[in-house]
Amino acid sequence: MNDLQEELQRVLVAEDDHDDFELLANVISDLSLKVILKRAENGDILMKIMHENIPDILFLDILMPRRDGKHCLHEIRTYRKFDNLPIIVYTSLQDLETIEFCYRHGTNLFVHKPHSYSELVEVIQKIFTINWKKVNYYPTRDNFVLNPYFS
Repeated sequence: MNDLQEELQRVLVAEDDHDDFELLANVISDLSLKVILKRAENGDILMKIMHENIPDILFLDILMPRRDGKHCLHEIRTYRKFDNLPIIVYTSLQDLETIEFCYRHGTNLFVHKPHSYSELVEVIQKIFTINWKKVNYYPTRDNFVLNPYFS
């Protein structure tokens, strides 16, 4: 799967759950993606990292301590320096209100945390087939939720 991407990408994952982060890191490693992965365990740390060094892609959990993902998303999109930053919401939430909020506040994709390893592999493959450095990808509302595996 090395053909998913060609350039090294700096990916920041805002995720307070260690197991969820490790699972995501394992999938990225197993797919042999060229990624430097960094983690922010809460919203305060996320915003500090973002202002120091803008990543190529941000995976954003909504349910985080200190500053939740909705607050961070709103704050990030108020700064012009983050205009071209792809934000993929990666959350256990799947309610329509959260999805609509993320869509209207400039998220590029919405991913409900998959229930299986194979589903996560499929989702990560889809995300990394997009050349985020060349394309400012904002799908239609119908294509915004990448894995509509609603329980």
